[in-house]
Amino acid sequence: MTQNVIERTIMWGDLDALGIVFYPRYYEWIDACGHYFFDKLGLNLGKLWSEHGIQFGLIETSCRYHQSGRYYQHIKIVTGIETLTKKTVHLAHRIYNREDEKLMVNGLEKRICMDVSDPKQYRAREIPTDVYSVLRQAVST
Repeated sequence: MTQNVIERTIMWGDLDALGIVFYPRYYEWIDACGHYFFDKLGLNLGKLWSEHGIQFGLIETSCRYHQSGRYYQHIKIVTGIETLTKKTVHLAHRIYNREDEKLMVNGLEKRICMDVSDPKQYRAREIPTDVYSVLRQAVST
């Protein structure tokens, strides 16, 4: 399975009043890591929009928290495909503490392929064959 790994440091602006990561930050990070994952596969989402008239719209997202993130903690976010269907790709995001490799957060994004060629009427569609082939390869390697 192809995976993308992003490392970052939790900063002061990522924290809430209790001194732990403010939960919406995790959603920001996994969204960005989803974009980086597509880029790693050569499927830049901006180019898919301009060259293929498609986009992978977010239809569901979730996080399960196992350990709180703290100021100046070094983390690693590992992204890969959990499930691939004819119209959807489900990305799994695992956030680890880099020091002890303990799982901190399980994140999930479900994205659906959309025809965005008509801005007044987006609709779901099957993933184009060439794009699907790249995604399928990422699942099996």
